[in-house]
Amino acid sequence: MALDVSTLLLVTIYVEAMLGLLLLFAWIQNSGIHAVAWWGCAHLLSAGSVVLFGMYGTVSDAISIDLANAVLFTAFAVTWSGARVFDGRAPEPMYLVGGGVLWILVCRTPWFVDSLEARVLLSSGIITAYTWATAYEFWRGRSEPLVSRWPAIFMLFAHGALFLLRTPLSQVLPWSPTNQVFDSVWLTVLSFEALLFTIAIAFILLAMAKERTELRHKTAALVDPLTGIANRRAFLEEVITLSKRQETEDRPVAVLLADLDHFKSINDRFGHAVGDHVLQIFAAVAGSKLGPFDLIGRLGGEEFAIVIYDAGRDKGLAIAERIRLAFETAAAEVDGRPIGGTVSLGMAIAETNLFDIPTLLAQADEALYCAKERGRNRTEVASLQLVLDRAKEADQRSSRRASAVATSAA
Repeated sequence: MALDVSTLLLVTIYVEAMLGLLLLFAWIQNSGIHAVAWWGCAHLLSAGSVVLFGMYGTVSDAISIDLANAVLFTAFAVTWSGARVFDGRAPEPMYLVGGGVLWILVCRTPWFVDSLEARVLLSSGIITAYTWATAYEFWRGRSEPLVSRWPAIFMLFAHGALFLLRTPLSQVLPWSPTNQVFDSVWLTVLSFEALLFTIAIAFILLAMAKERTELRHKTAALVDPLTGIANRRAFLEEVITLSKRQETEDRPVAVLLADLDHFKSINDRFGHAVGDHVLQIFAAVAGSKLGPFDLIGRLGGEEFAIVIYDAGRDKGLAIAERIRLAFETAAAEVDGRPIGGTVSLGMAIAETNLFDIPTLLAQADEALYCAKERGRNRTEVASLQLVLDRAKEADQRSSRRASAVATSAA
């Protein structure tokens, strides 16, 4: 079936304009992702370049060829700038207009105007450079878990490769002997491919923006904004996942509860900003002492929970002591002020595959209270003996109070 180039160009104009407006509308709906606005403007510039190119034969070549290509190159440059903005990098104004300016300047050279091969080579090189630069920007940000990045990278690389092959393929699909640009088989191929690419890449870019928004909402719901670690909800969800692994591998697990000593006093004496910094210091110190399968979360206030995988009593106690001592050192002075921060920890051990987190947290909480009662800045391990000792100490305190009351009454 023969494809009419004029119809393809007309359809491309409408599609580019509609996609550009769609992306701008999406940006207005969620203005936090500015890259979408860049991509929308890029599509509108592409539509404008096709309009200028469609005027070939009715206006001078300086407008329909030279200016049209310069606008097209700028559209690719704007797409590249949008990719930079998407991953938090600043646009490069010089390179943004560099391709179009280079084309306009070279088009003033007589030998270049007379050489079709040189014009094809330069235009293809500029488009390929911008397209591959866009793919590279997305590749640089691959640490962010966006699935949509990978089809975007592939499509941009493939589209750039097609333009890079434009010069040798133009010998296989030559321009018409009548020198009528709209009769070119090569132009038909390029126009059809560009139309398909335009539609696909616009929706992929929009999917990336949507995926990022959803990821940010999920992160906000699961990450403690102050310390950057898991909040209570996320921690308990991660514990459920870990418990399934522990059931199959039957490894011991240590559960720690940590409470920063005299934290209210720190806030009262030095202010909440310093107190927040102390919380951040503990989260960073504790996280640095944990392994890849261990978990840490902030349960609220100054209380943290830690799960150490494949750790019995000795290993769990050793890690807890490393955390305690490292925090004592790091929080001795904060922001130039003598904080003297310390932490009390309670630990419970699950020796079998019966990983009951509510029970373990309750046992660790008992051990934590024991650590506080015994002077703070220490680690206590939940055990039957600990329960008996704590009950005995409670009875002794009650006896002393009763004796004191009786003495004062006499």
